[in-house]
Amino acid sequence: MRHKKSFNHLGRTASHRKAMLSNMASQLIMHKRINTTVAKAKALRSYVEPLITKSKNDNTASRRKVFEHLQNKEAINELFREVAQKITDRPGGYTRILKTGFRQGDGADMCFIELVDYNENMMATPEEETQKRTRRGRRRGKKKTTPKEETTTAQKQETTTQEAEPETSTTKTEPETTDNQIAPDTKSQPAEKPAEKTGVVEKEKSKDQKSEDLKDQDKKEKDPKSEDKKQVDSEKQTESKTAKSKNKTDKPQSEVKPETEKKTTKTEDKKKEENKVAEKKDNKTEETKSGETKSVEAKPEKGKTDNKKSEDKPEDKKDEA
Repeated sequence: MRHKKSFNHLGRTASHRKAMLSNMASQLIMHKRINTTVAKAKALRSYVEPLITKSKNDNTASRRKVFEHLQNKEAINELFREVAQKITDRPGGYTRILKTGFRQGDGADMCFIELVDYNENMMATPEEETQKRTRRGRRRGKKKTTPKEETTTAQKQETTTQEAEPETSTTKTEPETTDNQIAPDTKSQPAEKPAEKTGVVEKEKSKDQKSEDLKDQDKKEKDPKSEDKKQVDSEKQTESKTAKSKNKTDKPQSEVKPETEKKTTKTEDKKKEENKVAEKKDNKTEETKSGETKSVEAKPEKGKTDNKKSEDKPEDKKDEA
């Protein structure tokens, strides 16, 4: 009869079971980690944890009670000297079971059983995650802004950009505005800053220019040849631009032909070429016609001679009659 025998016998007798659990407990205390089956690990957990709580009080009485179960002096010294110091703040739950899969031979469910405070990797990960985690709210859709709100936001943005201008480098060239480009709205421009702020901005700009000039001088000292080439290229570009501008200004209006005149000249040239081709064709046709007429004129002469002979013959016959 097996009434109210809820614990797992593990297929062993009582003596065998107690010897096995004491041996596994001493090995767990010495090595801090053991690979066993899940059933044995659960039985070992309920066997070892009461012994670990007794190690918090380092007395002869507690040592004797633990020695009754373990029967190993080295394991008791390890438990009372080192393990007890790490477990003082933990109120139970000293072991952890990590499943590793099934054994290949009989398909038993295998696992690791270990002491919680000696697994540094598992102890470090939750703290790091709590530090790195940051809550990010969901991005809501942008609200529809009225024209008044748009102007105010534009003014705020421009003021911030003007305050950040001293930090930016002065070498950046602003894009040249052409006639085709549309001028910006004057309504969205902010009010002018007071004279004090502008003076500060100018001082900061002058400092930036000085620092950039010093950098340029250092570069020139390092590689003067490359800078000479750059100067020559820049001079050539300026000369070409000035020459083009002079040519445009010097040309009178009569010389400047509009696009329509160019198109008309092209059409006239095409017409002349077509007329030449047509004249050549006409000349060829005339030559062929003249050759045909000559052949036709030569034929009727033969006919006339035949008619004359026929006319002469009847007259001769009349004379004979």
